Amino acid sequence: MKYVVVGGVAGGATAAARLRRIDEKVEIVLFEKGDYISYANCGLPYYIGGVIEDRSKLFVQTPQAFSKRFNIDIRVASQVVSIDRANKKVSVRTADGKEYEESYDKLLLSPGAKPSVPPIPGIDNEFIFTLRNVSDTDKIKNYITTHEVKNAVIIGAGFIGLEMAENLHEAGAHVSIVEMTPQVMAPIDFSMASIVHQHLIEKGVSLYLEKTVVGFTKREGGGVKVLLKSGEVIETDLVLLSIGVKPNNELAVAAGLEIGGTKGIKVNEYLQTSDEDIYAVGDAIEFPHPLTGKPWLNYLAGPANRQARIVADNMIYGNKTKYEGAIGTSIAKVFDMTVAITGIAAKRLGCDGIEYMSATVHPNSHAGYYPDAFPLSLKLTFDKNSGKVYSVQAVGYDGVDKRIDVASQIIKRGGTIYDIIEIEQAYAPPFSSAKDPLALAGYVATNILEKRMNPLYWRELRDADINTVTLIDVRTADEYEVGHIDGAINIPVDSMRERMSEIDSSKPIWLYCGVGLRGYLASNILLQNGFTNVRNLVGGLKTYKSSTAELPVPANIYKTFKYSEEKRFQIDNLRVTELYKEDGDDDKTASSIKIDACGLSCPGPLMKLKKNMEVLKKGDILEVTATDAGFPSDARSWAETTGNEFISSSENAGKYVVKLKKNETMKVVEQQSNAQLGKTFIMFSDDLDKALATFVLANGASAIGGKVSIFFTFWGLNVIKKVEKPKSEHDIFGKMFGMMLPSSSLQLKLSKLNMFGIGSRMMRYLMNKKKIDSLESLRQQAIDNGIEFIACQMSMDVMGVNREELLDNVVIGGVGTYMNRADKSNINLFI
Repeated sequence: MKYVVVGGVAGGATAAARLRRIDEKVEIVLFEKGDYISYANCGLPYYIGGVIEDRSKLFVQTPQAFSKRFNIDIRVASQVVSIDRANKKVSVRTADGKEYEESYDKLLLSPGAKPSVPPIPGIDNEFIFTLRNVSDTDKIKNYITTHEVKNAVIIGAGFIGLEMAENLHEAGAHVSIVEMTPQVMAPIDFSMASIVHQHLIEKGVSLYLEKTVVGFTKREGGGVKVLLKSGEVIETDLVLLSIGVKPNNELAVAAGLEIGGTKGIKVNEYLQTSDEDIYAVGDAIEFPHPLTGKPWLNYLAGPANRQARIVADNMIYGNKTKYEGAIGTSIAKVFDMTVAITGIAAKRLGCDGIEYMSATVHPNSHAGYYPDAFPLSLKLTFDKNSGKVYSVQAVGYDGVDKRIDVASQIIKRGGTIYDIIEIEQAYAPPFSSAKDPLALAGYVATNILEKRMNPLYWRELRDADINTVTLIDVRTADEYEVGHIDGAINIPVDSMRERMSEIDSSKPIWLYCGVGLRGYLASNILLQNGFTNVRNLVGGLKTYKSSTAELPVPANIYKTFKYSEEKRFQIDNLRVTELYKEDGDDDKTASSIKIDACGLSCPGPLMKLKKNMEVLKKGDILEVTATDAGFPSDARSWAETTGNEFISSSENAGKYVVKLKKNETMKVVEQQSNAQLGKTFIMFSDDLDKALATFVLANGASAIGGKVSIFFTFWGLNVIKKVEKPKSEHDIFGKMFGMMLPSSSLQLKLSKLNMFGIGSRMMRYLMNKKKIDSLESLRQQAIDNGIEFIACQMSMDVMGVNREELLDNVVIGGVGTYMNRADKSNINLFI
């Protein structure tokens, strides 16, 4: 038996080796039109960028070694140009132009795919390249080695295009990406791609989205001009075409084999073509998608290798092993970020007429209290009736591959969102959380499917007339002040029960928070208190802000600099601001401090920023490092509000570094004379959760600026009692109150689910685990921030509380004192 294989990369080489392992006696001939076989196609961009320094490491096997090990007749630089199906022969053309015929009993086609090169004027310019094989790689590598490439333009923003963007950047070029669609990475949804957009911009990549290239012209002095339909012109030293690929089907078409609707070679479940003696695998074949049953093309190495193993068995043993199909599980490194998808994204489901719902979450990659807990965004799409999982998408810095690999197995086996939450994930703080991010996405999905939460999606909110709904921001007051959606009112989730009377229920009620969790809690409160038309923003403000953010207009800045660690630049529309001083230019009297806020969620990093900014003198620099992606934006808003100078923000491997300069006088302090910036709180309760909310809000208000006062009355006095109190005289009623009431804040109970003290202990444990400051710590921060504590004299008299039992900084006052503070405030809260 004689087997002929056409194509020696991935599928072809793997099938040939498998044929030999099954049968030592058969004759195997492998033809490859290039000079190399079995090379690491996916590693080519990293060799160009210098990440892979040794070119030889790209080759899994040389033709000589492969031939020796497997006893296969390997013929490189030999192109099969035609197939004579009647006589079972192929015609072969060698590098010197000679042609000959070779017979076969069974033929395997693995011709792969070829780059799309549209007929654009000037496309044959010597500075324009494609990347598909080793020869292409050598041309690009040689060019950037022998030429000074300051600027590079990539046409197309697929996986390879973005990998090349990173590697050309590493090679010292400023990179511009031109993409005719509104987003990079077509397989994923826009909301997930928008996170990648921000990361690319942070890395200095210029994005030209929804732009079409209409031509190329030579540039004087070398290089090329890229002409866009919009009229813009990008001057560059190198252009890489990464528009996509298409099946290399010419040989099959000429042989009369059946071609599918996607132009791929049509094969059956045994990977057999319309000719029973010819099989096909890899990028050139069309096969039904397991989820939709519709034919599609899958340009991935993993499925190609699996197909190769199956096809070898079927060619030897007969058609016994069926191919189940691929769902498109893919992953890419984009600078410091990892992007992956398995299954069918929402936008493609919509195009195919498949009804779906989705859940988006933004947890940390592992336990927040363990160092380097980076944010991980996950989007789960599922059938609106059965919960069958259609896709999982992930964008983050750590742990993306683990979640995608697990999800792909569920999808391939027709699993549901319930299967996702039943997965038993390995857990230890450095690797995950007790509630794994993938499980968390599953929990949110079940809440949606079982109608415990009515989802609101970002596009609906973006396109809505806000006047027709009641939009509520359920975050804390300080978060709201830093930035919120226009038209939203602020009712923090912890105040929702007390403030329900403020909500206009005649209109639909739309809720949002940071990532969706607090909005869900607020939704439950309202739904269980008689409100009906309540929806919660899926993915929260994080998804909404990234999805609706306007991208900066690219600036032609690459002529003047090359990126390095020593020199950083900020692109702001068409303005370029250099954010470094030459040696010797620094203010010798200024100092700087560095603060680590990694692992803290909002508003933790902002509170650290505010506290440390207060101890600096004019001109001093504060540098804060955080893993909260929203922190740079919050810090910029805070600086604008307080009158301090926002210097720069940068990102490296998921850590955000923000620098600010202290100005002499803060704006809000200067404006305090208008008597409109005070904040007053009445602390009436001694419930632990309500006390926490009070100090969080008070500290947030203090961070923004202005006078903040807390008036402690009746049960609220228990919040400011000392732990170790001096002996003091009490009458019989004072002694009775002393026995019945908490002796200090350490004994406060929860307003709900206290469970004889178990609830309060659990709350304190979870706060410590999640690196959330304790009540006592928040109270001390309030003291340090200069927040005024006022104890109600009348309440003290009634309850038998003496002055020496209270914290030293507390002042005694009455209704007149409170009314004076309230009269000078624009916000008064009763808690």
